[in-house]
Amino acid sequence: MGLREDARARSRPRHNGGRRALTPEPCGQALDLIGELYALERECASDEDRARVRGQNSREIVRRLHAWALEQRALPQSPLGKAIAYMGDLWPGLLRFLDEPRLPLDNNTVERALRGVVLGRKNHYGSRSERGTEVAALFYSLIESAKLAGVEPDAYLRTATRAAIRQLVIPLPHETRAN
Repeated sequence: MGLREDARARSRPRHNGGRRALTPEPCGQALDLIGELYALERECASDEDRARVRGQNSREIVRRLHAWALEQRALPQSPLGKAIAYMGDLWPGLLRFLDEPRLPLDNNTVERALRGVVLGRKNHYGSRSERGTEVAALFYSLIESAKLAGVEPDAYLRTATRAAIRQLVIPLPHETRAN
């Protein structure tokens, strides 16, 4: 799931001294196919639309992308060779979105959510204890999960704390959204 963005990023041209490097033709073909997937996704207003479009159109585009990857001839250590190998290694995960309309086409939302965790981890190198670092990681995880579930993190932490104090089952963020 959601690794198409990584596969796409690995086949993008690099910027060199402020000038855009020319996209080699094979990379342009792959980027065009991935662009077709994103264009289809933009037309979907609901999970039902997405399921229909993915079944009727996206599956064929993904098949063409796979065929493209198999017919490429590149040195294994070249950027194109590495991108194709990376995509091949992750292929089963790349296909998951086709059968589950709730899965996004990419994992950009998750990566943005983790950005704070990564920055926090660097800031916690100076933590005085391993336990302090573990607690920080736990709170980052709970807060970001609440945000992803559309729940106000403060409200979720209050609910979870009250449940823990009362020795009740602590609800997960998505379980508190309905309450």
